Order: sequence, then C-alpha cells, then structure tokens
Amino acid sequence: MRIRNFYPLITTSHLVEARDFYVRHFGFEPLFEASWFVLLLGKDEHGNPGPALAFMRPEHPSAPPGPEPFSGAGMIFTFEVADAAAAQKAIAKSGAPIVHPLTDEAWGQRRFMTRDPAGTLIDIVQQIEPKPGFWEKYPPQ
Repeated sequence: MRIRNFYPLITTSHLVEARDFYVRHFGFEPLFEASWFVLLLGKDEHGNPGPALAFMRPEHPSAPPGPEPFSGAGMIFTFEVADAAAAQKAIAKSGAPIVHPLTDEAWGQRRFMTRDPAGTLIDIVQQIEPKPGFWEKYPPQ
C-alpha cells in the first residue's frame, strides 16, 4: 500500500477554537471547512506545504464508529523548529498557554509545551547536542 497523505483527525466539540488556535499560533491555513469538519494545512520553514491536521465535531452523522471526543490524554504533537527559544517567546506573546517551560533536555532537545483547545499537548522542540554520555546508557536493541 502506498499512502498518499496522512493527518490526524481529532474529534472535538471545540472545532472553531482549535482551528483558530493553529491558524493564529502556528500559521496553519484552512484547506477545507464545513460546520462539522475542518482540515488545516501548515507550511514548512521554506513556505512549502507541510503538516496537515483535521478536527471533526463528535455529533455529526458521518462520524465513523468509535471516535469518542478526544480527552487530551495519551497524545502529544511534536513540532520541530530551528529556534525553540524564539518560538516560545512568540507563542507566549500570542496568548497560547505555556504548560511546560523552555528546558534543555539531557537527550539533546531544547523544548517547551503548549496545549490546544481540544486538549492536545504540543511539544515544540529544537535539536541540540545531548549531554556527553547520555545515549551510551540507551544502546540500540
């Protein structure tokens, strides 16, 4: 099987708020919108089409069996950026919540986290040098 596209679809009653969050804070653009569904498209750092993300209201009759409204548990979106400190300042200034402060992690990431209106944690990371010897404790299997 060859996959033509891939995007997460989050079932939430906060459809408009989620759309506005990703448009405002991350520059996503609506690719398709209806009263019950929105498909967003991001751009990479060069302005090319990037990640896609969709939201659907739980009460729409086209919903397939099983997609209970998302509770926020068990999923994190990771967005890799060139400069996490600059991204953190921009996100904080634009009003998104900072739920984990900017931190340099021993495994080689500078990161902070925010949360969207649907409850999804967003981990914004920049790759940095890991602390010497960190990965020696975790050899490949």
